Amino acid sequence: MSRDIDYGNLMHTAMRGLIKTVLKDVAQHGLPGAHHFFITFDTSHPDAELADWLSDRYPGEMTVVMQHWFENLDVGDEGFAITLNFGDAPEPLYIPYDAIKTFVDPSVEFGLRFETGEADEEDEGKPIVVEANMVEEAEDDTPQDAEVVSLDSFRK
Repeated sequence: MSRDIDYGNLMHTAMRGLIKTVLKDVAQHGLPGAHHFFITFDTSHPDAELADWLSDRYPGEMTVVMQHWFENLDVGDEGFAITLNFGDAPEPLYIPYDAIKTFVDPSVEFGLRFETGEADEEDEGKPIVVEANMVEEAEDDTPQDAEVVSLDSFRK
């Protein structure tokens, strides 16, 4: 019996675990320094919870910002709940990790992008995962170009 190691899904799981770890730390200690997050997610995901007016306004995807004002950050195993401010009105959201399309912390030029693709009928709907960008500053504080990691070239 032959089997393959599914590196794409393993990366998918690991990167979503990274997001969960970061959010747990923020829930306990707040956002450090200039850190803030842009999180784009699929509003039509069956487990996503948001007000009807938000899902009507953003029927496919929505980007939320965690920066100056957020409350009730509750990080779970499958997703996280948070209350954000929309036009001076607090709105609770629940975002499953597998609904997240991008997670970006522009303060340190870090970003993750999750993609799904249809390489062939057998793999249809499976995530091909992840591009991760991270720019670390050199000792002379000169920003370096981002390194893009894409797993597409490793797929059969």
